[in-house]
Order: sequence, then C-alpha cells, then structure tokens
Amino acid sequence: MLYLFHDEVDIEREFDMSRLIALLVVAIPGFLAVLGFKLMRDTLFGIEQFHIPFLWLQFLIGLLLFLLGLIFVAGFIFYRDKKRKKLQPKFQNKKA
Repeated sequence: MLYLFHDEVDIEREFDMSRLIALLVVAIPGFLAVLGFKLMRDTLFGIEQFHIPFLWLQFLIGLLLFLLGLIFVAGFIFYRDKKRKKLQPKFQNKKA
C-alpha cells in the first residue's frame, strides 16, 4: 500500500494490534473451555489426563475450566452487543 502520511501507517498498525489483543482475550478463555470439555469427556471414558490422581477430581477441574471459559466468552459477547445497542429490549438498561 502507498501511504501519503506516516501517521496513517501508525494508526493502522495500532488498530491491528488492538484487534489482535481482543482476539487473544477471547481465544484464551475459549481454549480453556475446550480443555475443560476434553477433561470431562475423558473422565466419562475413564482416561486419566495430566497426572490427576482421581477421575472425579479430573471431572471437577474440567467442569470448572469449562464454566469459567464459557462465562467469560458469553460476558464478552454480551458486553460488546450492549455497547453496540444490539440487545433485545428486556436486556437493555431502563433509564428512569
């Protein structure tokens, strides 16, 4: 691309970096949720993972990871939609 001003390059680079950071903020909890689901699935088939001594403990760790990841991603999407005013009326703040 041909840029006329040096500032245009810096603005575009800053915008790309913020989008990359936002992607990582969502991807890391998403990865933890997938890992939690895998641990719960392996517990049902009796496969021990990560040297966890008890299958019930493996299931609880998996459930905790899954729920935390799911809650974080859902909250992120809810906050983004609220900011863009794309929520249903019953979820929007009612101003007095």
